[in-house]
Amino acid sequence: MKKPILRHLGIIMDGNRRWAKKHGLSALFGHKKGYENILKLGDWCLERGIAVLTVFAFSTENWDRSKHEVSYLMNLLKIGLTKDIKLMHQKGIKVQIIGRLSQLPKNLQTACSAAMELTKKNTRAILNIALNYGGQAEIIDGINKIINQKVSKVTEESFQDYLYDPKMPPADLIIRTSGEQRISGFLLWHAAYSEFYFTETLWPDFSEKDLDKALADYAGRQRRFGK
Repeated sequence: MKKPILRHLGIIMDGNRRWAKKHGLSALFGHKKGYENILKLGDWCLERGIAVLTVFAFSTENWDRSKHEVSYLMNLLKIGLTKDIKLMHQKGIKVQIIGRLSQLPKNLQTACSAAMELTKKNTRAILNIALNYGGQAEIIDGINKIINQKVSKVTEESFQDYLYDPKMPPADLIIRTSGEQRISGFLLWHAAYSEFYFTETLWPDFSEKDLDKALADYAGRQRRFGK
């Protein structure tokens, strides 16, 4: 049997704060290390021919964290989208930010728009950043678009047109780090037949070898899609 081809990889990057606590560091430093690992992950995926990578950067529930932590995360994301975006553009990566972006700080909204505009014509790979994202929120927002447009009938195929990225393919594999075994609302619509891989490794420690281990596990599975 031919091994399945992985086109779309999703990552739930969990464990930054636990990593920091384990090393006697502040939670903010853990987030910084976690962000640095995203950049490495992007290169690993490029080398393995993965066409679409979606990372869960900030959920709609993460606003409940301390104001100091949320402010740091927003600033870290803004810096990344204004500084590191240039390197991603040079590598031919199209960057898309999905979520309720209108609720983000104005300067971060501006950085998101600029990053997507700069890279929109790139075709080598796609990096989706789920920011102020929730799978239930995405579905509800899609339903409200349908209501506002007075659409009388939808199908599973046409409903895709009302999601944050109408062209996003189904997620083939979703990896969650840190040992937690839940998806926390990540890509609910796109994960209907996803394979899942859970690892005890905390996100800042997630390495190229860990990625290969997950991909090897995926390659050994037989996907039936309900058949």
